[in-house]
Amino acid sequence: QVQLVESGGGLVQAGGSLRLSCAASGRTFSLYCMGWFRRPPGKEREFVAAISRSGLSTNFADSVKDRFTISRDNARNTVYLQMNNLKPEDTAVYYCAAVSGLSRDSCTVYAGDYNYWGQGTQVTVSS
Repeated sequence: QVQLVESGGGLVQAGGSLRLSCAASGRTFSLYCMGWFRRPPGKEREFVAAISRSGLSTNFADSVKDRFTISRDNARNTVYLQMNNLKPEDTAVYYCAAVSGLSRDSCTVYAGDYNYWGQGTQVTVSS
């Protein structure tokens, strides 16, 4: 099992940046593909980004491509989401998630594939 704790959310003006962190418990972090999802107010949860176990393969939603980057530090059991040029439509609760059992260089963009979820961190972008 793994427990996930997100941090780094907050209030930022449009055009600003935030970096979210997700710290994982346990000694097997490198066995997990890691994803970020978000739930905008009044909307369904949606995929944001994912990174493979090796860190060599990443996926992004079209809405955040070229603005967000995802990275991981397996030595620190942490995955990061760097968010630049934020827009009001990025306002949401952001969740990190983990799934095991995938190959080192692949990941998944489907929320239903993930076994473990954090509690979420609020990101609010003002116009």
